[in-house]
Order: sequence, then structure tokens, then C-alpha cells
Amino acid sequence: MNLSATQAVSVNPTTGETLSSLPWASEQQVDSAIALAERGYRQWRNVSVAARAAALRKVGSVMRDRGEALAQMISLEMGKPIAQARGEVAKSANLCDWYAEHGPAMLNTEATLVEDNKAVIEYRPMGAILAIMPWNFPVWQVLRGAVPILLAGNSYLLKHAPNVLGSAAMIGEIFAAAGVPEGVFGWVNATNDGVSQMINDPRIAAVTVTGSVRAGKAIGAQAGAALKKCVLELGGSDPFIVLNDADLDEAVKAAVIGRYQNTGQVCAAAKRFIVEAGIAAAFTQKFVAAVAALKMGDPRDEQNYIGPMARFDLRDELHEQVRATLKEGATLLLGAEKIEGAGNYYAPTVLGNVTAEMTGFREELFGPVATITEARDADHALALANDSEFGLSATVYTASETQARRFADELECGGVFINGYCASDARVAFGGVKKSGFGRELSHFGLHEFCNVQTVWRDRR
Repeated sequence: MNLSATQAVSVNPTTGETLSSLPWASEQQVDSAIALAERGYRQWRNVSVAARAAALRKVGSVMRDRGEALAQMISLEMGKPIAQARGEVAKSANLCDWYAEHGPAMLNTEATLVEDNKAVIEYRPMGAILAIMPWNFPVWQVLRGAVPILLAGNSYLLKHAPNVLGSAAMIGEIFAAAGVPEGVFGWVNATNDGVSQMINDPRIAAVTVTGSVRAGKAIGAQAGAALKKCVLELGGSDPFIVLNDADLDEAVKAAVIGRYQNTGQVCAAAKRFIVEAGIAAAFTQKFVAAVAALKMGDPRDEQNYIGPMARFDLRDELHEQVRATLKEGATLLLGAEKIEGAGNYYAPTVLGNVTAEMTGFREELFGPVATITEARDADHALALANDSEFGLSATVYTASETQARRFADELECGGVFINGYCASDARVAFGGVKKSGFGRELSHFGLHEFCNVQTVWRDRR
């Protein structure tokens, strides 16, 4: 990807070849996109919830019909291994079905404790919602916000990452083919100035962002100055805690998936492996062997679990973090190598003897790199897990229900996964605390985030 002055240029991370380019939207084009989203909202808000749900179910159906082409586009643009890209598309289509089935009931009039049911709560739409989305899950990240936002009666205006505009275009075509009215779902190739223009336009009601802490701070500050609600899903450096009584083989299996899926380019993913002393050596040995066995190569080859990183600059940044951590005293157990050639490949890496003051512990490592930190005991493991400016999710492996409950109570994060790796799911809330952001996506929480929660009180005296 090249952020030139005139256009976004998408580069195939596997070959280094230019895929496409698209001029940045002008101020007038951004204004037209906002106007279309506003018109779409005015029409869509008057469509019944049942009809909106039916339209979203159709979106899921069309997405399945076009699923292979969409998965190939994901793999081409950002290097996701094709089996994982297909899984992303299927998960996104299933999300449409889930909200179509369960979402309408979540928007029903809600009773209160006011006598004689004179006061009720209504869930009304807010308006046109600006969504600024990343490249790492170019379909799922969009759909998991857009589907509940649209079901609530809002319109959705997408500013996607510049290196996945082919995916953005295909998503837009899917919504149109499903019969969703023009302007209800739209996208625009906006610059940072264009984003500011949209945030400050009174026709934009609110903002949702998935991205880096730096991006979240910048956009959140602008939204705050404009007095507009925003939901921020930002970075994470999730702890994966393995206690002495854990099922070692199951923990290793989950650890590999939790860290290396999507070539490690996942916000809510295991990054800091905190292992109790009594099991640390055995875990490390098995984990390193399992990571070494992962196949890396062309993401279109179904045998490969690791593809290229999405951009060369991100690979360079990751490598510098690894080098800094090693210089600070960590032990290299595997990898730490930029693979020569045209693609943005980085060898799956494991760093041992990582301590809390090191770069690899303090910063988010957004790529195929795991750090292992030994904890003296369970108390020390908990303290290490919470010693982070991030708070997205955490995993705990233990056979003790008491320990599991204790860790869930005391971990400072938005989601705790016991004896299983982190994953977003339509049925449960997703989001973080600390510098991982605020607000929630998915389940009824995500549906209500962009609703005007309106009190209607009759005959109050």
C-alpha cells in the first residue's frame, strides 16, 4: 500500500505487484457520500424491523453465493491464507442470519418499573454512522458493525483501509444485490482530511472505529470535539495464561491457533504467554515444536497456515520490536527473520525469557511473534497479565474451577476465555478496556450501541 498524495495503491503482499489504485475522494465526493448516507437513513428508518431483518438475511445469502470470489479477494489483497479467508466470509454471512433471527426481539419496546407501565423504553435509530475499518479482517470487521447498525434503522458509511478497497467494493455490491436501498450501505475512499470532514458534518450521527491506539486517539478526539458518540475497538496485547494444572496438549493447540491465525495480525489474540513455573519448560518445548511445524507460503495454497504480512512497513516495524526485545535480554527460540523475496513474509517467531519491562511485553506485536514469560505462581501470573496498558481479552488454562473464576473476576479486560482461545461471536459482547478502547460490538450490546434509547412516559404528573 502506498499512501500517495493522489490515490490509494494496493500492493499484493505475496508478490509485491500492484493490484489496483483508486483516487482519493475529493471534498465534494465526500460531501456527496454523506448526503447519500443521510438520504438512505431517512428512507431506511421507516422500513419495518422485520423487513430490515429480511434484507440482512438476503445479504448473508448473496455473500454465500459470492463467497469464493470474496475469499479470493481477501487473500489477494492482504495475504490471508485462503482457508481462513473462506472462514471469515462464512462467519460474516452467518452473522447476518443470527441478527435477522434474534435481533428484532432486541429492539422491542422495553418495560420499566414505573407503575402501570406508563413509561417504556424504545430503541430508535440515530442516523448515518461513519465506520472506519481496518484491513486485517476486511469483511468480518465491516459486517459485525454494519449488520446491527443497519438492523437498528441507521445507515452505514464505510471508510475502509486503503489496501483492501477491492473487498470494500465487493461488500458494497453484495448489499446492493440483496436489495438494500442505495445510501443505506455506502463506502468512500477518504483521506484523513476526508475523515475529519465526515466527523464534523452534522449529518453524521456517530462514529465507530477499529484500528490502532494512535488512530483511536485521533478519531476519538475529533468525535469528542464534535460531541458525537464513538465506539473504539483498538489494540490488544492479550495474555494467554497457563497454570500448572492445565491440560498441556490442549493449551499448546489453542496457543498456536490463538497466536498465529491470520499470520498473527489480530487485535484480540494471544500475544503474551504467561506460564506458571512448574509447567513452563514442558509448555515451551511443545509450543516451539508446534510453531516450527506450521507451513508458510502462498496464501492461496491450502496447505499453508502462515501467509505474508499485509504490508512491508508493518513487517519492518515488527522486526524492530523483536530485535529490541532480544537486545533487552530475551532468548530467541524460533524465527526472528524477514524472509528474502518479493513477499512480506516473516518467519513464525517465539521469544523466551521475556520480562515485564521488555518491548515485546509492553508493546503490541502485530504479527507472527509470541513471547513467553515465566510466572512464579498463579498470583504472579495474574499480576503479569494485568501489567499492560491494553485490556481486550485474556485466556486462562487451568483444571481448577476456583482458579478460573478468580482469574475471570480479577483480569482487567473485556473478555476472559477459560480453556479456549479468544474469538468474537455474535452471541456475546466484544470490546475492551484501558487503551483497547470502549463500547461494545455484537450481541444485544452491539445492537443498542447505535440506538437512541428513548424514554416514552405517558401521563406523568
